[in-house]
Amino acid sequence: MKYLHAMVRVRDLDASLRFFRDGLGLVETRRRDYPQGKSTLLYLAAPKNPDVEVELTYNYDDEDYGSARNFGHLAFAVDDIYATCAHLQSLGITINRPPRDGRMAFVRSPDLISIELLQAGDALAPAEPWTSMPNTGAW
Repeated sequence: MKYLHAMVRVRDLDASLRFFRDGLGLVETRRRDYPQGKSTLLYLAAPKNPDVEVELTYNYDDEDYGSARNFGHLAFAVDDIYATCAHLQSLGITINRPPRDGRMAFVRSPDLISIELLQAGDALAPAEPWTSMPNTGAW
């Protein structure tokens, strides 16, 4: 057995690409359009392990997928959790659970998918503004 990908349904493909590609730095590996099935499948991967993918499924209808809390979360190791969170903030993305411990943070995609960011290796030393930043919303 081999793990292939996790699939999340998205309502706005452009907003999702801005989050996953432009914000998190994932790379598009392939895209398949199915006009007859009224959907587009777009696959993304982290540069350090491109064989494990996130599949964004965009259905052309306007279905409401709810809060997506039942999905759980996707987790990504990052080289510098503080720099990653600062970059996401610069794109207007809320840091729902700041990396107060220098190790873990949570953000949410435009479709409310929880994304766990974990510091690769040892935790970074606690630093402001993260240390005193409160949680925001749910993750």
